Formats: sequence, structure tokens, C-alpha cells
Amino acid sequence: MGIFLHTERMALRPFTVDDLDRLVDLDSDPEVMRYINGGRPTPPDTMRTVHLPRLLHRHTGTGARGFWAAESKDTRTFLGWFEFRPLDDDSPAVVELGYRLRKAAWGRGYATEGARALIHKGFAELGVQRVTANTMAVNAGSRRVMEKSGLKYVRTYFGDWPETIDGSEHGEVEYALTRSEWEQDTSRHAG
Repeated sequence: MGIFLHTERMALRPFTVDDLDRLVDLDSDPEVMRYINGGRPTPPDTMRTVHLPRLLHRHTGTGARGFWAAESKDTRTFLGWFEFRPLDDDSPAVVELGYRLRKAAWGRGYATEGARALIHKGFAELGVQRVTANTMAVNAGSRRVMEKSGLKYVRTYFGDWPETIDGSEHGEVEYALTRSEWEQDTSRHAG
């Protein structure tokens, strides 16, 4: 399987079972996992039996995977991953956008670059009607990526999570962008 999407500096490709060590390494960084589970590493066995099958799943609604390994075009270095996954496996109408990057890739614009490219591909080629993204309310970095990618704040909500992590008392936030909003924004910037 080839490259799903090229950006200026990255190639987004399907995951393979050979990516297991890269994924374990990514999820072993406490700062990467801070807003996911409070900073605990994902055990290798859990990554292999639970997470990797999810990353390898092909969604019938888009005919594509929902998660993509991000590599630097120049060095082929693994940067992390992007999620662009249909919420309903059989329909491309609503997709969830997400990203998890190695700390070395933070602050360099990769998350925004990948998010914008996925949003464009989704609306222009995949039949997506709405993109949604969620993060902890206190995750300012991720919220900024969502805003720079064109998503708009929708709401703050409080889920019944199995565990409390630092900052969860402030809730989660949802951001979203519809196809019509994206088309309006695209036409404004084209003129």
C-alpha cells in the first residue's frame, strides 16, 4: 500500500505491523501521553493486541484506513500519526481528526500541516461532510492546531471517564468544520 497523502514536508502512509516498535516508543513518552492518560506508557502487548488492529482497520465508508503514520519526506523519520476516521464505519459523512506526534516534532507546524491536508482531502475527494476533533480543555497546543486548521469551537463537555487525570476537571472541548464552511473559507482565500 502506498502513500495516502503528501504534504509539503510529510508523507502519510498506512500503518503496518512493522510499526509496532515506533508506536510503543511514541506512547512511552510521558509528555506525549499527558492529555491521553496522564502520562502513562502504553504497554507493548496492549499496543499489539488492542491499538495496532485499530490502526490497521480499513473503513468501508471511505475505502481507506482511519490512521496514518507520518514520516518526514526528507529523512523518512517517524513523526507520529494522524487520525482521519469515520465515526460511522460505513459512511464518510462525519470524520474525527486527531494527531499524536513525537515531542521532537512539536512546535514545528507538522500537526497543522497534516490536519489541513487531511481536511482538504476529506472534503475535496472523500465525500466528508463534517470534520470533528476533541481534546481536553486545558490542552492549549492541540486546541491551537484545531483553530489554525480551520475548525471552530463547538462546545465544552464533561464525560464520565474511567479515571481522572490532571486538568480533566475543566472538561473536554469539541471543534468542528462543515464542508460548506470549508468551501466558503476556501473561496474567500482564493479571491
